[in-house]
Amino acid sequence: MLRISNIKISAEYELTDEVLKAAVEKSLRANGVKNIKIVRQSVDARDKSRVVHMLTLDFDIYKENRFLRHKNISIPKNDMYEPKTCANKEFRPLVAGFGPAGMFCALALAEMGMKPVVIERGKCVEDRQKDVETFWKSGKLDTSSNVQFGEGGAGTFSDGKLTTGINDIRCAYILKRFVEFGAPERIEYLAKPHIGTDNLVNVVRNIRKRIEELGGRVLFSHRLKDIGLKNNRLEYALAENPDGEIRIDCDALVLAVGHSARDTFEMLKSKEFAMERKPFAMGVRIEHRQEDIDRAQYGDFAKYLPAADYKLTAHLENGRTAYSFCMCPGGVVAAAASEEGGVVTNGMSYFARDGENANAALLVNVAPEDVEGDDVLGGVYLQRELEKRAFEAGGSDYAAPVQKVGDLLEDRASEALGRVKPTYSPNVRPSDMRLVFPDFIYESLKEGILAMDKKLKGFADADAVVTAVESRSSSPVRIIRDKESFESLMYRGIYPCGEGCGYAGGIMSAAADGLKIAEKIAEAADNR
Repeated sequence: MLRISNIKISAEYELTDEVLKAAVEKSLRANGVKNIKIVRQSVDARDKSRVVHMLTLDFDIYKENRFLRHKNISIPKNDMYEPKTCANKEFRPLVAGFGPAGMFCALALAEMGMKPVVIERGKCVEDRQKDVETFWKSGKLDTSSNVQFGEGGAGTFSDGKLTTGINDIRCAYILKRFVEFGAPERIEYLAKPHIGTDNLVNVVRNIRKRIEELGGRVLFSHRLKDIGLKNNRLEYALAENPDGEIRIDCDALVLAVGHSARDTFEMLKSKEFAMERKPFAMGVRIEHRQEDIDRAQYGDFAKYLPAADYKLTAHLENGRTAYSFCMCPGGVVAAAASEEGGVVTNGMSYFARDGENANAALLVNVAPEDVEGDDVLGGVYLQRELEKRAFEAGGSDYAAPVQKVGDLLEDRASEALGRVKPTYSPNVRPSDMRLVFPDFIYESLKEGILAMDKKLKGFADADAVVTAVESRSSSPVRIIRDKESFESLMYRGIYPCGEGCGYAGGIMSAAADGLKIAEKIAEAADNR
C-alpha cells in the first residue's frame, strides 16, 4: 500500500471512488489504482475562484515500488498508540467525573483488567438530556443535571468538536475508539472532525456500557464531597447522593471533575492542595446567518460544500488577544448554567449542521493579574460575578442579554433585533453588554470584532448578535501535579486530570490526558 498527499479536487465534485481513482492515476500517470481510502481531507478556500478539496489517500497499485520516487508518495506507517497493560488487577481506582477525561481514563483502566468505580455528580445521558431540554423550554434549572454536569461532560452538548492543537499519538487512537462506539467513520480523516450532539448521546452511553461489561461501575448522582487522607496519602473518598453519603475506599482517585465543579475546587482549597491561578478567557457568543459565513468563506463554491466554519484571532492594541472558539456551523447558542442566578452560554450543533445561524464564542484573554485579590479561586469568583450580571441584564429569569453588533460598536443598548434571530432559549432580551462586562473585556470585544471583520468579510455585520456570557471555555485554576507521577504535589494517590484541573482544552486533549493518567495508575499499581 502507498500513500499520496497533496491531491487537489475541485469542491464542485463529489468525492466518489471513481473521482478519487481518476485523480490519483492522473498524478501518477498510471492506471490500475484500487482500494482507495481517504486518510486526510480538508478544504482549501484561499482562492475563492478555485476552492478545492485537499486529500491524502492510501491505495494499492501493481508494482508499487516504481512510484516511490514520486514527490508526494510515501509508505504508510503503523504508529497507532498501544494502551498499557497492568498486572495488578486488585488495584482500586476511583474516577470522579465522567466527561471525556474521566471516560477515557475509566475505559482504559477497565480494559487493563482493573474494575474502576466512577462517580458522576450528574445523571446518565438519557435523563440528563430530558433535564437540559426542560431548562431550555421552561427555564427550570437542575443544578446537578445540566449542560455542565452529567454523563459525557460539557462536550456532550457542544457539537463534539474533535479538533485539537496537541500533537499526541493518542489522538488517532481516541478517534478510532469514538468510531467503535458509534461516531461517524469520517471523523478519522476530516481535518476538522465533529461527532454532533445528536450522535454523542449514543457514543457516551456505549462507552459506559463497555466499562460496565468489564466489571467497572458508574454511579450517577454521586458528587465528590470529601477526600480522606492519612500520612499525605489517599485513603478514601466521600460521595454524596440523594440518599446520603457513602465512603469509597480506593487506591487512586482521578480528579476529572470538569471546569465547573466549583464546590470541588473549594473543597480542595480547604485541604490545602497545591493550586494556582491560570489564564482563561471570557466573552460572548456571536451569531451570523450561516449563509453569510458560507459565502464569505467559499464564494460561489458554497453550494457544493457543508456549512463553513472559521477560526479567527486578533492581537489588539491594548495588548490583549480576542479569538473565536468552539465555532458551531448551523448550530444554536445553548443555555449552559449550572448555578442558580447565573446565565451561561455555550454553542452546539447537530451532526447535519443545518440550522440557519452560525455561532462561535468570541473570547478575550483574562490573565491572573486581571483578577482582584490573591485568592487562588479569584477567577472562579469573577466568572460567577459576570454570570450574575448576565442573569440580571436578561431579566433574572434565565433569559440571556443580547445585543446587535452594530449597537455594540456604537456603545448603545439594543432595543430591537434585525435579520439575525438569536437561537438561545428559553428566551433573550435586547440589552447592553456594558451591564455585563468590565471595561477591559467590553472594549476588547469591540476591537476584536472590527479586526476580525478584516479577515472574514461580514463578521462585523450590524445585524449579527452577541449573547452573554460565555464564561466556561476553560478553567481559571490548575491543581498542580508532579511532572513525573502526575499525582497531586501535596497528596499521593490523587491524580488531577483533564480540563477542569487545568491540563486540557477540549474533548481530544481531555481524553488524551485521561489515557495518560490511566497509564500512570497502571505503573503505580504494578509497583505497589
